[in-house]
Amino acid sequence: MAQKTKLRIKKGDLVQVITGAKQERGGDRGKQGKVLKVFPETNRVLVEGINRVTKHTKAGQSQRGTTTGGIEVMEAPVHISNVAVVDPETKKPTRVGYRTETVQRDGRDRVVRIRVAKSSGKDL
Repeated sequence: MAQKTKLRIKKGDLVQVITGAKQERGGDRGKQGKVLKVFPETNRVLVEGINRVTKHTKAGQSQRGTTTGGIEVMEAPVHISNVAVVDPETKKPTRVGYRTETVQRDGRDRVVRIRVAKSSGKDL
């Protein structure tokens, strides 16, 4: 079973692929895309436009009589260690840190963790 780790990447983040084959060789390294879905149980993320695979679906019929099936091109999940969050200031991959801030809500002080880009210190 895969070890569950603390995920620093969330849905909607802009990430960059940091490992794998170079783009000249048909790979995805260096490409950027938005995270569409996070799978915390397997430590994988689905990134828009990254790791595109062709899937052959069996021909069949829907209830209205139209035929389905054929070749679909879709994204496959990528391991979370192969992508890094993009710094909003420099547009380069960076690590994610946290800073705590005290916020008043409903008359009570609450401690809130805010995600921060390690390289520039900007909020994510």
